[in-house]
Amino acid sequence: MDPDGLEAVFLAHRPQLLGFLRSHGAGEAAEDLLQELWIKVRDARTGPIAQPLSYLYRAANNLMLDRYRSERQAIARDRNWIEATGGSTVDRSDDPDSERVLISRETLGKVRAALAALGARTETIFRRHRLDGIPQRDVAHELGVSLSTVESDLRKATRALTDLRKTIDEV
Repeated sequence: MDPDGLEAVFLAHRPQLLGFLRSHGAGEAAEDLLQELWIKVRDARTGPIAQPLSYLYRAANNLMLDRYRSERQAIARDRNWIEATGGSTVDRSDDPDSERVLISRETLGKVRAALAALGARTETIFRRHRLDGIPQRDVAHELGVSLSTVESDLRKATRALTDLRKTIDEV
């Protein structure tokens, strides 16, 4: 970037741009936003700019709008999450009640039994791939079996757990 162009205007008007951001609600984040503004302006592929100071103020204003929208979206997302999950209240714990804990433990026991019934290899393949996140090819190499064997065992495990889920849902 030409030091006599946009960079020079930015550096000459840095205090005013910082004041602009602060006066538009950036508060303590004004310095960070100014840094972000500089990075965006520096990396932008633009031609000659007729009004560089106006361009910088417009870019700063756009950053503030983006920040405002982002904050609004975060607040809405948090509110929706609280509503969807039952939310937190001051007089109630977020921990599941004892009945829910017992049901979950019972369900986990059924899942473990269903996987164990498929055999040690199938259970290991399922655990390594689905729980540990190991790619199928790596699991096959690790256990000394073919990739198609891993795929087949994963289908068996998935089918068994799907059937288990159906029986649990029926109760």
